Amino acid sequence: MSDSAISSRRQRWYWGLQLTGWVLYASMGLLMIHLFAAKVAITGHLLAIQAAMAVVLLLTSHALRTWLQWRHWKQLPALALLWRLVLANGVAAVLSQLVLGVIIAFLIRPPASMGGLAGGPQLVGYILQTYFVLWLWTACYFGLHYLDRYKQAEVDKWKLHAAVREAEMSTLKAQINPHFLFNGLNNIRALVMEDPARARAMMTHLSDLLRYSIQLNGTEQVPLARELEIVEHYLQLEAMQLEERLSYTLDIDPATLAVPVPPMTLQLLVENAIKHGIAPRPEGGSITVSAQLAAAGTQLHMLVRNTGCYHPPAPDHTGIGLRNARERLALLFGPTATLTLANDPNAPSQVLAHVQLPVAAALPFHSTPAAAVSV
Repeated sequence: MSDSAISSRRQRWYWGLQLTGWVLYASMGLLMIHLFAAKVAITGHLLAIQAAMAVVLLLTSHALRTWLQWRHWKQLPALALLWRLVLANGVAAVLSQLVLGVIIAFLIRPPASMGGLAGGPQLVGYILQTYFVLWLWTACYFGLHYLDRYKQAEVDKWKLHAAVREAEMSTLKAQINPHFLFNGLNNIRALVMEDPARARAMMTHLSDLLRYSIQLNGTEQVPLARELEIVEHYLQLEAMQLEERLSYTLDIDPATLAVPVPPMTLQLLVENAIKHGIAPRPEGGSITVSAQLAAAGTQLHMLVRNTGCYHPPAPDHTGIGLRNARERLALLFGPTATLTLANDPNAPSQVLAHVQLPVAAALPFHSTPAAAVSV
C-alpha cells in the first residue's frame, strides 16, 4: 500500500473516531440530564446546546492536534510532553467554554426557564469538566499514536530482517556461481589440447549447468527432481574427463522428487566429492547420491557417499563452497536444517555428506528422472 493510501486511510479513521466520540459524549450528556435532572425538559434549545458543545469540542480537539503536530510534540520525551499538555489542555478548555458561551448567548438564546447563562462558579465547573475530557482525548490520541508507532517499528524491523536476509542470500549465490564456473572451466582447459571433441561436449554440458545456475539465481528453492537433472549433467561432465576412474549411482526415492531444496546444494556436494575425494586418487572411485524421506515424511535426507578419506580443513582454509551451503540452509530453514561432512562410520574409505531438511510444500515439476541410475 502506498504512503498516500495509508495517509488517506488514517485521515478517514481519525475523522470517523472524532465524530463518533463527540456525538457519543453529547448524547451521554443528554442521558445524564434525563436520568438525574428530571425537571429539565429535553427541548430544542437543549439539543442545540449539546450539539454546539459537540461541534466546539470537536474543533477544539482538532486544533489541539494540529498544534501538537506543528510543534512536533510526538517526538518529545514524556516529561517535556506532560507539562506542555497541562498548559495546552487548560488553554483549550477555557477557550472552548468561552466560544460555547458566545454561541449559546447570541445564537441559541435559551429561555430564562433553562437557567440562563452560566455564572462564575458554574463556568469554572464547565471548564474543569472540559479540561478532564480533553485529557481523556489526549490520552487516547497519544495512546493510539504510540501503539501505531510500535506496530510500525515491528514492521520496519521485519522488513529490515527480510532485506538483510535477501542481501545475504544474494551474496552467497553470487559467490557460488563464479566458484562453480571456475572449476568447470579448469576441467575443460585440461582437455582442450588432449581431446578437443570431448572439450566441446564438456562446454555443452557446462552451458546447461550455467543456464540452470543463472536462471535460478533469484530462486530460493527448486524441486529435488530439477536439482538431480543438474547433478546428472555434472556427473556426465566429470565422467568425460575422469573416464573409468569415476563411477556413480543415483538412488532416489520417487516420493522425494517434488520436495523443495535450495538450488546447487546437492550439486555442490557432488562437486566437492569429486574434487577432493576422487580426482586426487590415481585409481579414482565411486559416488552414490541418495535421497529418502524420514520422520513420517517430514524430513528429507540427502546423502552423497564417495571414495576417499575426510580430513577436517585447517582454520585458515579459504574455501567457500560448504560454508556458503551451510549459511544458505541456515537462512532458509534455521536450525532445523543441517549439513555434515565426515568419514562414513559404516564403510571404510568412504566419506559421507549428509543434508537434512524439513519438508515444505511440494513444488510442481513435470520431468521425472530415473529413481535409480548407475554408471
